[in-house]
Amino acid sequence: MNKNLSAKLEAFLFIYGEPLEIKKIAKLLKTSEEEIRKTIKSLGEELTNEQRGLFLTEHENKVQLTTKPDFSKLLEDVVKEEVHENLTPAALETLSIIAYAGPLSRAEIEYIRGVNSNFTLRNLLIRGLINRNPDPKRGNVYLYQSSVDLLRHLGITKSEDLPEFERFQKLIEKLRNPENQNAGNESK
Repeated sequence: MNKNLSAKLEAFLFIYGEPLEIKKIAKLLKTSEEEIRKTIKSLGEELTNEQRGLFLTEHENKVQLTTKPDFSKLLEDVVKEEVHENLTPAALETLSIIAYAGPLSRAEIEYIRGVNSNFTLRNLLIRGLINRNPDPKRGNVYLYQSSVDLLRHLGITKSEDLPEFERFQKLIEKLRNPENQNAGNESK
C-alpha cells in the first residue's frame, strides 16, 4: 500500500468531515477508484487494529472518518457539558456568518473564517441554533442557515431583521461575486 496515499486520504477525510464518494476522492487525490478502495481497506484495517480513536465508516459508495463507538460515552459527556456552556468566540463568529450570509456551505464558512469549522458547526447544530440541509445543486454539500430557534432567541422573525442586514448583504455579494465588482469599476 502507498503510505503517502494513505496519509493523504486520512488527512483529506479528516478535514472534509462528511461522507465522501469514493469517485470524488479518487478525482481529488488524482488516482484510480481501485487504488482508493485498496487504500481505504488498508487504512481501515490499520485504524481498527491500532489503539486509535478513529475508524472508517463506509456506506453506499461513500466513506467517512468517524470516532470509534467505544468512545461514545466520553464524547457524549463532553458534548453535553459543552452545550451547557456559553458560546465560544469561534461559535459566535460562525453563527454570525451563518445568520447574515446563510444559507452557505461549510467551505464558504471556512473561507470567511480562515479555519476549520467542523467542530463549531457541530456544536451549533446540537444546540439547535442552525440547520443543515443538502444543497440541491451539489450532491455532497450541505448548506447551513439560521434556525427558527436562533431567530426566536434573538427576538426576531426573519434574518432580514438583524441589525445592518442590508449592509452585510452587500458585503457578502461582493465576496461571492468579485467579478461583478470589477465590471462595475471598469465602466466608470
